[in-house]
Amino acid sequence: MQYQLAYGHDTLQFTLPDDVKPLVVRPGHKPGLPDPKGETARMLQNPLGTPPLLDMLREKKPEKVVVVVNDITRPTPYNVLFPPLLDVFAQAGIRDEQVTLIIATGIHDPHTEDMNKAVYGEEIVKRFKIVNHDGADASNLTYLGRFKSGYDFVFNTTALEADFLITFGVVMPHYFAGYSGGRKSILPGLVSKETVQSNHARMVELMDDLPPIDDNPVSNEMIEAARMVGVDFILNVVSNDAGEVVCVVAGDVFEAWRKAVDVSSSMFEVPFSKQVDVCVTCACGHPRDINAYQAQKALDHADHITRPGGTVILAAECAGKWGESVFEEWIRRRWEPDRVMREIKSRFVLGAHKAYAYAKVAAEKEVLLFSSLSADESALIWARKITSVQEGVDAALVKHGPGASWVYMPDGALSLPVHT
Repeated sequence: MQYQLAYGHDTLQFTLPDDVKPLVVRPGHKPGLPDPKGETARMLQNPLGTPPLLDMLREKKPEKVVVVVNDITRPTPYNVLFPPLLDVFAQAGIRDEQVTLIIATGIHDPHTEDMNKAVYGEEIVKRFKIVNHDGADASNLTYLGRFKSGYDFVFNTTALEADFLITFGVVMPHYFAGYSGGRKSILPGLVSKETVQSNHARMVELMDDLPPIDDNPVSNEMIEAARMVGVDFILNVVSNDAGEVVCVVAGDVFEAWRKAVDVSSSMFEVPFSKQVDVCVTCACGHPRDINAYQAQKALDHADHITRPGGTVILAAECAGKWGESVFEEWIRRRWEPDRVMREIKSRFVLGAHKAYAYAKVAAEKEVLLFSSLSADESALIWARKITSVQEGVDAALVKHGPGASWVYMPDGALSLPVHT
């Protein structure tokens, strides 16, 4: 039987023998909203935990409005979110020159002008000032004190000085923060690299046994950060595996986001009872497989459902190679997985945490990678390059033999296998 995987802007096919019946793991389907723009407008008028956005703007009369937007690695339906928001701005008398869009890059690479046009559209780029957050630019960072954890909180000054702060987000599973969206626009989106590093250092304690979202210390510190800077209003969505918007939430940075988490978890968390010998998956195509840094999320989900000694076959284009310089520097050391894990556990380094995530899988499992990376580059992330997904499938059939258990996970970056 033939199966299909997303890859970059294209699709791939592979075939399994008729006697191999893989468990199919994919998100539960929720239909897209018939009128997502209309739903966005309705949520702006009926938000969770705050007054309507128009009332808030008219009461506060802000001179400086900051809207925090995602970078290219976070597929966000701006064509759904911006028009209703800009209608409210117009009703509130807010002029375009009063609004700054800040790209929540975290530690990702900054956008170019062409990337801005591709992601946000020509009209938005023409109308508004758009700036990249830079977590290493001390001239635009402000120390805000310490979290309950004792770690320092250093935040983007432009966003801090806004009279009204709005954040966009997409809520989906995240391999150690639990779920994206909401508070993540602030931390890691708009903080110093040192603040991100302190927060993310706890991932090594969480990845093997991720706690419930409300008990997750990484997530809870992100919420603390968002409260400290005074996020006025969020506008977040949940999208299905086809990219359609199934839910729009707006309002309070915790209450609205938490509702979206419930919707997202009901769709993306997929129960399973027993790990398998072979998992065939992909990173859902562009932009989720834009580089190895992003594609790791699909590998993490495959790791959940594949037994120690098993094989993960991953398709991820990685046209942008690595996606982060510290991650690349660490994998080019060519250390064994166990050594990488020991080093990061003893001294956490931001960026190197992705090397840890790859090493954690490779320490126990075989990883066969179909990508644009060379054989040598694939080996840097402890994977064996295959020239096609079919080559990997054929190799796994031989290695694990008849009677082996298989999983086909066509939405690897979105499907979160949860052991029951």
